[in-house]
This record gives sequence, structure tokens and C-alpha cells, in this order.
Amino acid sequence: MTINLKVSREFVKYSDPGLDEFANGVITGLTGNTAFPNPPVPLIPPAPPDPTVPTDLTTLDEAFRDAIAAATGDPQDTAVKKTTREALLDGLRKNANYVQTQSSHSVETLLSSGYTATSTNHAQSPLTPPVIQELSNAGTTKLLLRLVPVANARSYHVQSSLDDGKTWQEGLISTQARRITLTGLTPGTTYRVRVRAIGGSTGCSDWTESGSIMAT
Repeated sequence: MTINLKVSREFVKYSDPGLDEFANGVITGLTGNTAFPNPPVPLIPPAPPDPTVPTDLTTLDEAFRDAIAAATGDPQDTAVKKTTREALLDGLRKNANYVQTQSSHSVETLLSSGYTATSTNHAQSPLTPPVIQELSNAGTTKLLLRLVPVANARSYHVQSSLDDGKTWQEGLISTQARRITLTGLTPGTTYRVRVRAIGGSTGCSDWTESGSIMAT
């Protein structure tokens, strides 16, 4: 059966930090991706600068990130943040349309872009477990977790263990897969991490194969 795929537009509902992380995941997924050679919104600034080229996704994301950092609740700061958020969303939407067209009914191809997928088939089925693509230190007391996204997943449930998987502690629920940051960890402590996708006909997938790393 041919799977009818659409790129999920759930990213428009993400929090400001969540949208920033999602945009980073899309930039990472599309960079050097031979399935998507010519996204309508470039990923990085052209060299040399070319005023005829649309503002690239990296510049749009950096402007939004700067606006988040500068926001103090002042109406002017809020207006700047809103403007830069809408500009970033516009760029993400345009590239989402391109990714959807180029994916040719392939879930793997679509997910490689950093976007998430939603099927237009009405039958709901169990979700496959996500795959841990990267588990690394992201600075003191922080870990960076990157997953291979799961089509039709609404979110991702993360747990950690301090005793090599004998018992598990609740971590967080993330709405995107490409960049999940675990914070408040103890340096010198080894953490084992596992994840499952939320959604599908059974409510959630099985847990991933867990990965472990020592926090710095």
C-alpha cells in the first residue's frame, strides 16, 4: 500500500525555545542531504552575499534566537520576537512544502530532512520505536539527545537511569526529535537513557535500545 505522507506543521505550535531547536534540526537534516538539493529557502548565507537570494534559514533562526535572549517583556521586545518568529516560520513552511514534494511517499526520506511526518491514511497503526542517533555532552550538567523521528509521533517520552537500567526516572516529554536537551545532571555520573514515541493505535511505541554516557 502506498503511504500518503504530509510534512507535519505542528512546529507552528512549538514554544519559542522548541521552535529554535526544531529549526536547528531541520538545518542539520537538510545540510548535504542529496534528496533535497535545492530548498527554496537556503540553509546558510551565500558566499559572496547575493541580495537576490532569499534570507537563509540559519540567519532567520539566529535572529529569532537573539530576539528570545533579548526579550524582557517590553512591548517593543515582544514585537521584535513575534516578527522574527513569523519570518522563521515562513521559511520553515516553504521548505516543508518542498520536502513534502521531494519525498516521493518515502517516510525515511522525509524524516531525514529534520521535519516530522503525518500520514493522510485514516487507519491508525502502532508506532515503531525511535532510534537514538546521538547521545553526547552539551556542556556541564547537560546532555544532547538526537533521535531518528517516527512518522505520526505526537511527542517523545524520555527516561533516565542511574543504576544501569534497573530502575528508571521520569525525564521529559519533547515535541520534536532532532534536538532534546537533558539538564540538571550530576557531573561524573553515568546516565542510561531510553525513549519511546507517543501516539499511534497503542498510545506509545516500545522503548528504544538505551544508551549511556557520563555527564560532565
